[in-house]
Amino acid sequence: MWRQPKTVWSVAFACVIAFMGIGLVDPILKPIADDLGASASQVSLLFTSYMAVMGVAMLITGWVSSRAGAKRTLLLGLLVIIVGAGLAGAQDSVGGIVAFRAVWGLGNALFIATALATIVSAARGSVGQAIILYEAALGVGIAAGPLLGGWLGGHSWRWPFWGVSALMLIAFVAIIATLPATPPTGRRSSISAPLRALSHRGLLTVGLTALLYNFGFFTLLAFTPFPLAMGAHQVGLIFFGWGLLLAFTSVVVAPRLQRRFGTLPGIIGALLGFAVILAVMAIGTEHKPVLVVGVILAGAFLGINNTLITETVMKVSPVERGVASAAYSFVRFGGGAIAPYLAGKLGERSVHVPFWVGSGAVVLAVLVLLTARREVQATDTEHGHGTQATTEERDLEAEAVTVGDA
Repeated sequence: MWRQPKTVWSVAFACVIAFMGIGLVDPILKPIADDLGASASQVSLLFTSYMAVMGVAMLITGWVSSRAGAKRTLLLGLLVIIVGAGLAGAQDSVGGIVAFRAVWGLGNALFIATALATIVSAARGSVGQAIILYEAALGVGIAAGPLLGGWLGGHSWRWPFWGVSALMLIAFVAIIATLPATPPTGRRSSISAPLRALSHRGLLTVGLTALLYNFGFFTLLAFTPFPLAMGAHQVGLIFFGWGLLLAFTSVVVAPRLQRRFGTLPGIIGALLGFAVILAVMAIGTEHKPVLVVGVILAGAFLGINNTLITETVMKVSPVERGVASAAYSFVRFGGGAIAPYLAGKLGERSVHVPFWVGSGAVVLAVLVLLTARREVQATDTEHGHGTQATTEERDLEAEAVTVGDA
């Protein structure tokens, strides 16, 4: 799995940088609020605009890539991120940062919606191994984002934005140099296809499960830095530990749990474990050691859930997997858009309430998922699960698969 051509590694490197954007702003949320005189809910809009635009943009990514080809779509996404991240760091108001984080979200949608298909197409080994490689890049990016944000944010909250812009420029050059031309192939995708795909009960249910789960995820990510009340370096290190554990369980632990217990029990166990951690953080919000340990341990459950639910989305419905993934992402990012602002607003009344709401939403996600337990259980018996794919199967997967989990 690790002996891959240069194309795979250049795209994987760009994936690492792209997924840094999720946790990069964690360590600098409080510094931005202090410097610009903003409230927690106002600063949380950095997540809201990013996720909202990314979710809506997922509806058009298949339409763009099926007409422009994978390489052009990747480069367009990277270019938009370079501009959005760079200009976000140059703003003097929260509104300006929020606006260019939205631009950044558009670029991220175009990029990550094409990156997995490119990795699957170019990688050696099975499709399952290619997905694990992609998840590894995702995990490293999520882990490295808070560390980079904390290190650069210790100098100025502007530097993390400029750092991502510079790293994306390197990735842009690397993809130009290593990725061969990829003209459009196959049938052109319709903009309405992802919305029509949501008529499938299993896909819609998994999407709603992820939407509710994201209420807990982004409460942890966007609100915890405020009750922690620590410097950018310290917050960055805490979320770095969270990201490392997330990366480890997503790549190593999740496949083993899936083989031993099955997909549905694995997802339910991960969600319930995460809900318990949020509840403990709600009780002990005023004790920083509780928050620190809770954040880091949450990474273990989030990594397991991310891997298992990503694979479920790719198998649960009969529609093309690219269409299914776009539809799923459109729904789930709704939770990522609403939760940060809601957590900030609730936190202005009581620092305990956001964690209670997040925990309750994750428990509700389990109940929603159970309504489609037959469809989810059926994914474990799909042909090719954990097996070596043929060249023809890999080519079909590469045309279909577009996006993994964040």
